[in-house]
Amino acid sequence: MAALDQKSPNVLLQSLCCRITGKSEAEVAHQFQYAVRVVGSNYAPTIERDEFLVSEKIKKELLKQRREGDAALFSELHRKLQTQGVLKHRWSVLYLLLSLCEDPRKPSRVGSYGALFAQALPRDAHSTPFYCTRPGSLPLSYPERSGPGGSQISTSMGTSGISSLGVYSLNGPTPTPQPLLAGHPPQTAGQQLGSRLAWALPNSSALAPTSRAPLGPSPLSTRAPRPRHDGDLTAEVGEAALVRDILYVFQGIDGKFIKMSNTDNCYKIDSKVVLCKSLRDTSSRLAELGWLHNKIRKYTDSRSLDRAFGLVGQSFCASLHQELKEYYRLLAVLHSQVEDDQGVNLGVESSLTLRRLLVWTYDPKVRLKTLAALVDFCQGRKGGELASAVHAYGKTGDPQMRALVQHILSLVSHPILNFLYRWIYDGELEDTYHEFFVASDPTVKTDRLWHDKYSLRKSMIPTFITMDQARKVLLIGKSINFLHQVCHDRTSPGKITPASKSTDSPKDAAELLSDLEGAFQGKIDAAYFETSKYLLNVLNQNYLLLEHLQAMRRYLLLGQGDFIRHLMDLLKPELARPATTLYQHNLTGILETAVRATNAQYDNAEILKRLDVRLLEVSPGDTGWDVFSLDYHVEGPIATVFTRECMSHYLRVFNFLWRAKRMEYILTDIWKGQMCNAKLLKSMPELSGVLHQCHILANEMVHFIHQMQYYITFEVLECCWDELWNKVEKAQDLDHIIAAHEGFLDSVISRCLLDTNSRSLLNQLRAIFDQIIEFQSAQDSLYRSALEELTLRLQYEERKKQRDSEGEWGVTAEQEAEENRRIQEFQETIPKMRSQLRILTHFYQGIVQQFLVLIMTSPDESLRFLSFRLDFNEHYRARDPRLRASLGTTRGRRPSNI
Repeated sequence: MAALDQKSPNVLLQSLCCRITGKSEAEVAHQFQYAVRVVGSNYAPTIERDEFLVSEKIKKELLKQRREGDAALFSELHRKLQTQGVLKHRWSVLYLLLSLCEDPRKPSRVGSYGALFAQALPRDAHSTPFYCTRPGSLPLSYPERSGPGGSQISTSMGTSGISSLGVYSLNGPTPTPQPLLAGHPPQTAGQQLGSRLAWALPNSSALAPTSRAPLGPSPLSTRAPRPRHDGDLTAEVGEAALVRDILYVFQGIDGKFIKMSNTDNCYKIDSKVVLCKSLRDTSSRLAELGWLHNKIRKYTDSRSLDRAFGLVGQSFCASLHQELKEYYRLLAVLHSQVEDDQGVNLGVESSLTLRRLLVWTYDPKVRLKTLAALVDFCQGRKGGELASAVHAYGKTGDPQMRALVQHILSLVSHPILNFLYRWIYDGELEDTYHEFFVASDPTVKTDRLWHDKYSLRKSMIPTFITMDQARKVLLIGKSINFLHQVCHDRTSPGKITPASKSTDSPKDAAELLSDLEGAFQGKIDAAYFETSKYLLNVLNQNYLLLEHLQAMRRYLLLGQGDFIRHLMDLLKPELARPATTLYQHNLTGILETAVRATNAQYDNAEILKRLDVRLLEVSPGDTGWDVFSLDYHVEGPIATVFTRECMSHYLRVFNFLWRAKRMEYILTDIWKGQMCNAKLLKSMPELSGVLHQCHILANEMVHFIHQMQYYITFEVLECCWDELWNKVEKAQDLDHIIAAHEGFLDSVISRCLLDTNSRSLLNQLRAIFDQIIEFQSAQDSLYRSALEELTLRLQYEERKKQRDSEGEWGVTAEQEAEENRRIQEFQETIPKMRSQLRILTHFYQGIVQQFLVLIMTSPDESLRFLSFRLDFNEHYRARDPRLRASLGTTRGRRPSNI
């Protein structure tokens, strides 16, 4: 093949002459010179270069020889050649074959230079035409025709006529009756199709399709009709009159004998017309073509004027008009044939009959059937839904039907693809009739642009576009509008994503649809990655998105330990006061002091200026600890990630963590008080039991709070934060960051027992916190009383020593009695203190036991492990039988992943 491509055109033309004539190069010198003159002359452009016209002339010649089977076979093979795309100049090949096959004695309007080679072409030439696949399918010379009936029809026609590219009906053509095939040799697939089309004719002869013998006129067609006067329907109607009527019916116009029946919704022949059953049945079959035409025309006429039908609908109507236009061109050929028959007195063999109309209109009928079914399937649809219907109808194994639907789909999808490219490259959405699958809500304000303004119309997503592609398309245009309207970025979309070639024509749309997983997916992915990457860079560099995210972790989730501890120390005097006596400006000053005194001072000024104090709603009896909260102001583009809902979650988590941190702070003060007062109170042995009881209860509380703090800090916050940060680093678009951040908050809310399913656990935990506060008050009261008593005793001993040093009695009897009475009164308060501590211990342990029962039955594995650590020595298990049952069930449970 490579060697053939390197030869010059002259060498190739000389080889063609040698092959056609079967002679050597020296013997074909005259023919070669003539061929060179023909190829280089200006005579060819005067010929009508119409593949459809040439193919119809070939079929017309075959039909005039009563060779309907060969005509059908030629039509099928020509259709296959069109779908394969092997030849680029099909018209030239067909015209050459037609010229070679014409009788050199017959005059022609376009010249007969092909006759030079007609007599010399061998029967077994290697370059047999593609439609001559069996012997005798098309003779090299026709019998001479009388009159100008064989003159070329000069009607201008295209290369994609309905009859030249046909499809089968859904049920396929009528199979050939087996008895009629007896005695004939096996046929190829193309021959079988031609035979089936030939047998579909009424009263077909059993003669083989390859026979050259004329079929002979039908007795019905040669029967001389009786004389008929105008308006006389009783006289027998001739076939020529029926043909004229049928041609009108093909255009949706009532004929003289065949009219539209509104009651039956079909064309019928007047019952008064005298007509044999064969012609009546054939006419009814042909009239179906007119009914299909009317159905399609009615749809296009009603929808073409409907502006609300949209651009996609108008494109669909335009594609139907285009198909009808090709159909009308075929009718023009048929009318020309009838006029030729009327102008010249031809025999029956050369006239246009009903049987020949069946062959000529077989492909258009199947094509119109497909269009009519498509019209029914697309009723009530518009926009992307209409494109989905057309695409779904093309899922068939018939290549011709699939090619037809793909052609219509390329026209229908052209507006959708234009919408799509305008959206992903410019961020513009001009969808007046709501046909595109991206919807816009103009009432949404700028601060909710990303979340609420743009959405997907799922019903308008074409089926040839996947949901992942639709989501990316939505994100691309939304990112462009977010950059312009929220980030105030003035970079043109062309610099963000270089626009590739758009679908300027339906042909471009067809090429794109043929490679949805390649070129189309590549365009979407390229625009998606470039736009999303640019948006994330703007948010991170210009608006410090990641720094704000880390600031939330450090301040609102108490990750900055030194700052939180110092802030509590500074706020302790203020927050111990009633909530109604607090002033926000005083607390804000303390916050600034804590920032300057800790490592928080090294944070970005943009972050520190957003940190503020917030006082919650005050309830009766609240202290400053109950209403204090840190706040973080967000606005602008970062408010898209840190929405109001997210900030309310942060506030809930901060209040929970702040309360838990306060418990740790209180227990630290309790432990310091015990350590500081232990030596001082050794001189008061009556307090040893009470102090020991305080130490035991304090240790229980410290163990509980330490385990809870470990669970909250490491198993919840740190694990969730690490997962969030990994997702943020791998995020490809802003939606991924938003989804990861919301998932992080949901996980923290759930595992910190702040969701609705953990309300009972949270109530128990708050009750434990209340018991810790009450215990602090009880111990402070105990130490205060004990220290006052110790001070009085020390003062009594000091006075006693002073009087001894002065040489006087240490105390009088009255003073000693007064001292003993006071000591006795103090000692009487000790059982009350012990009873108070015992009650406090009982309540605390009961609440802890109930809390352990709840977390042991929790579906969260981390909470069940927390129960083991809280009761590591089974102290609470020994006290509560419910706890023993729950603990045994939990420890006997196998992990779900084993």
